[in-house]
Amino acid sequence: MKKFINQIEQIVPEMVQGLVQTSNGQLRCLEQTTAVIRNDPQFQNQTQVGLVSGGGSGHEPLHAGFVGDGMLSAAVCGEIFTSPTPDQIYAAINAVDQGQGVLLIVKNYSGDVMNFDMAREMAEADNHQVATVVVDDDIAIQDSEQGHRGVAGTVLVEKILGAAARAGYTLEQLQDLGQQVIKQTKTLAVALHAATVPGVGHPGFELADDELEFGVGIHNERGRNTEKLVTAHELAAKMLEQLQGEFTDFTQQHYAILVNGMGATPLMEQYIFANDVADILQQQGVAVDFWKVGNLVTSIDMTGISLTLLQLQAGWRDWLTADVTTLGW
Repeated sequence: MKKFINQIEQIVPEMVQGLVQTSNGQLRCLEQTTAVIRNDPQFQNQTQVGLVSGGGSGHEPLHAGFVGDGMLSAAVCGEIFTSPTPDQIYAAINAVDQGQGVLLIVKNYSGDVMNFDMAREMAEADNHQVATVVVDDDIAIQDSEQGHRGVAGTVLVEKILGAAARAGYTLEQLQDLGQQVIKQTKTLAVALHAATVPGVGHPGFELADDELEFGVGIHNERGRNTEKLVTAHELAAKMLEQLQGEFTDFTQQHYAILVNGMGATPLMEQYIFANDVADILQQQGVAVDFWKVGNLVTSIDMTGISLTLLQLQAGWRDWLTADVTTLGW
């Protein structure tokens, strides 16, 4: 295993410290935590609902890279692929509550859901108004107990809700909007090579040179099945077919598309894949009003790609295109 690290147990604290030190004053870290919050002048002068997200590290720039004007108020960084603790989440809630309440944006993993719920209960006991939305956009595998996983679509939820919060939406309005956006967000991912968690020292699973894993998660979870490697165009067609099946009247609607790199996939290949997606949708007569391509929700060094479709409703494109001041968007 080759990594640009020092001590394994210091990866997350040193990453957070480096993020803050190089943010040109946009971010600060809460003392004795790995929670990152806004430090820009606009935040000091605004009175809006606070938006807090977070989860295990290894998915950068999610979530800390999306803290800033127009997106998140704070992000809480857990250990690699491990939920942050309730006390750190509570500290973030307490730090960003400006009297309008706080909305928690949580990916649908048991640890995240449990710890954010505990933090919410702690905050409510101290008279904070807190609401939650749970992102479950992954269509690959449905766990009978937990439901769909929260994956790359999370960043689109954060972007839309961040713009709406800045525009003055109330806590109740933001929770309702978040649930609507999540319902219309669907993601599917594939991998050519698994991630290597530093504490483990080897890839999470093995694939032959002519194989890909279809339907992977962002924590090295294997997918639905292992398949033979195909061209980017063939892969785009298959992923689109499965994603389209999640929507009613697919060709009659407008969409936002996110092509997301999982950490080690070159942008060159992401754009080739995005071009194939665009060609197929154009042939189908599908209207795409917004595109985003890049490494936004990664899985350490996984060689993989995810495709997210968001069926747009009135006004959502404006939220997606609104200016932000963050490191990652």
